Amino acid sequence: MRIFTLLLAILALSIPAWAVGNGNTQIDSFNKTKKLLEQKIYYDHRQTIYCGAEYDERKNVALPSGFHTDKHVKRCGRIEWEHVVPAENFGRTFTEWRDGDPQCVDNKGKEFKGRNCASKVSMEYRYMQSDMYNLYPAIGCVNAERSNFNFTMLPSTASSFGSCPMKIEGNKVEPPANARGRIARTYKYMQWAYPRYKMSKAQNKLMDAWDKMYPITQWECTRAKRIESIQGNHNPFVAEPCAKQGLQ
Repeated sequence: MRIFTLLLAILALSIPAWAVGNGNTQIDSFNKTKKLLEQKIYYDHRQTIYCGAEYDERKNVALPSGFHTDKHVKRCGRIEWEHVVPAENFGRTFTEWRDGDPQCVDNKGKEFKGRNCASKVSMEYRYMQSDMYNLYPAIGCVNAERSNFNFTMLPSTASSFGSCPMKIEGNKVEPPANARGRIARTYKYMQWAYPRYKMSKAQNKLMDAWDKMYPITQWECTRAKRIESIQGNHNPFVAEPCAKQGLQ
């Protein structure tokens, strides 16, 4: 175990500063990140990002009245930690995700790629995957149906979840209005923090608009401050407006 830890530390030192930018360089375990979010960040604000559903310390969700879906029903009773910027969106910038790596061979000799290979080989990927700023609690079936789809506006589409105004059509998603500001400032942070990740022009334009239309809240400021105290870096798209409005 000590040798493995030492190897991870050496790998971390070998990552050039330009590669990690201003992002997470403290936590490289997705499981550890989820526990920290549960215990240190959301312990007094157990509410999902899209539907505003309450959940308990065991991650059991109280579904809002009128919520319904016919898909991934077994996952509706629990919260899951959603990558607002999907892991696949930044994961595909890694060759290990796209093409695999000589180290990515299972105990039967079968080669693999994707998330598991990137997690095995790349410390930089593990940092990105574990970044707390990009992770929010979501109802499991909502997380599953959102998948890795990009956000947009779907004015003629009905809610996919009854009383929760989360719309999904094809491979596009329109989130509820109360989530759009947080989503925008998360996307802008990920692009700022990790030079390898770039939004499309359309996504940049949409996130800039949502950032202006949906201002920060006290909880968003509190969340960011707690994450900064643990992860060691800040999200300027939250920290700066929080400071200006005295919401620290």
